[in-house]
Amino acid sequence: MVADVEAMYVETRSETGLARMSPAVRKAMEKVERHRLVAAADASRAYRNHPLPIGSGQTISQPYIVALSTDLLNPKPQDVVLEVGTGSGYQAAVLAEIVSKVYSIEIIDSLGRAAVKRLEELGYGNIEVKIGDGYAGWPEKAPFDGIVVTAAAPRVPQARVDQLKPGGRMVIPVGGAGDIQYLKLLTKRADGGVDEKRVLPVRFVPLVPGK
Repeated sequence: MVADVEAMYVETRSETGLARMSPAVRKAMEKVERHRLVAAADASRAYRNHPLPIGSGQTISQPYIVALSTDLLNPKPQDVVLEVGTGSGYQAAVLAEIVSKVYSIEIIDSLGRAAVKRLEELGYGNIEVKIGDGYAGWPEKAPFDGIVVTAAAPRVPQARVDQLKPGGRMVIPVGGAGDIQYLKLLTKRADGGVDEKRVLPVRFVPLVPGK
């Protein structure tokens, strides 16, 4: 799996600006037990470089996208990161191998509870999961060094931009229903503004809106 992810980095380097995984991300991708974050019926396919269904119309993300999103954040060991869309817990687990603390929000109760159980069994004490609406971010835990969003939104929610530290980064797939989605990297400037880069076209499940 890791070799396949590395090959995709090479293929997409002209778009992403990244020719290879960082050592920290590669180590995390090698360590996280992806087969323990999917249904037992899918365990034999867990280390293929593609997404898998996890129920409720959601998926566990393709390993390449998880690695790329993590690398684009440029995470540091002392960082505190917000993830919107816990899903299976895979992206959170990869982040937790690198950063100090991961806060993750999942709006679908059954998925969030299952992810908490799996992450606890895997020993990730630096991940805190909340069942709730990710559109609003997690203001009580802000500001964050980085934010990664694992489902597509029609636009970048301002609430999440507001919760980034100056210099912080957000990786988010953007695109409405029927539109081409693009993975975007946003970097917050010291003046509160945002520099935005369109990285590459992607296909994510839509971000489930809150009530």
